[in-house]
Amino acid sequence: MAVTSSFQPRILSSFVGDCFIQSRQPLHQLFGYNPGTGHLSMQFSRTFSGLTDLLFNRRNQDDLSRSKLRRLRPGKLSPRRTVPDHIQRPPYVKSRQPPGIASGPEVHDQIGIECMRASGRLAAQVLQYAGSLVKPGTKTDEIDEAVHQMIIENGAYPSPLGYGGFPKSVCTSVNECICHGIPDSRALQDGDIINIDVTVYLNGYHGDTSATFFCGEVDNDAKSLVEATKECLDKAISICAPGVEFNKIGKTIHAHADKYRYGVIRQFVGHGVGRVFHADPVVLHYSKYSDSIDNLAIPYTN
Repeated sequence: MAVTSSFQPRILSSFVGDCFIQSRQPLHQLFGYNPGTGHLSMQFSRTFSGLTDLLFNRRNQDDLSRSKLRRLRPGKLSPRRTVPDHIQRPPYVKSRQPPGIASGPEVHDQIGIECMRASGRLAAQVLQYAGSLVKPGTKTDEIDEAVHQMIIENGAYPSPLGYGGFPKSVCTSVNECICHGIPDSRALQDGDIINIDVTVYLNGYHGDTSATFFCGEVDNDAKSLVEATKECLDKAISICAPGVEFNKIGKTIHAHADKYRYGVIRQFVGHGVGRVFHADPVVLHYSKYSDSIDNLAIPYTN
């Protein structure tokens, strides 16, 4: 699929709200943008679904006669929230440049594994609470405020806050915003879908999780997309074991998405997580490479 360059700023504004976070990584590496042709390429498997067509084609038009939902536009950002001084901060907080993916997988000892379980458990609890706040009229900034407060009350740091200049404590990605959306003053509408991505930094370890929630009455296309995506995740998790090639994870996701004629976004990946926010292994959501899962002590996201 190729999207004309007129769509480029809309993806950027969905990604960073109403401020642009400077990064040394060029646009063509983030989104497959080809400066020579003025096109933004996104890889899909076979044909799009009706919903994909809605999100990436019809949402590029001002007149959305077939949908009650308006095209996503950035709202206003509230001031950055504070974190008590006694809470441990990740090393990247003082820098506005994202550290990128750390080279080499992290293999954890038993103490590290227990720390990972604790941070993952807290992240899951925060995510569940955040999901309970999803309803028409709720502002994504209100979700951020609630998430921020719950995390610091548990003695943890909200990992997204300050990562490469990211201004908020959680990622809220609504409708056509693929991921890493910035909470702002926009109120959720009946029929929206919203992915909430929670990461906490507790005792020197990150716990990272996300889920997509329905806001009010969601149409069948949106429900089918979210349900199929969750099935892809569950199937990918079910095949993880020592000796399994990472390629099989992407192959499993891609094959199941193809059954529903849904595309797989290739520009974003799963990653290792632990003492650093993003580490090897890079886990693609489509079939490409054949490194294997050699050690159960390497945690990663799908």
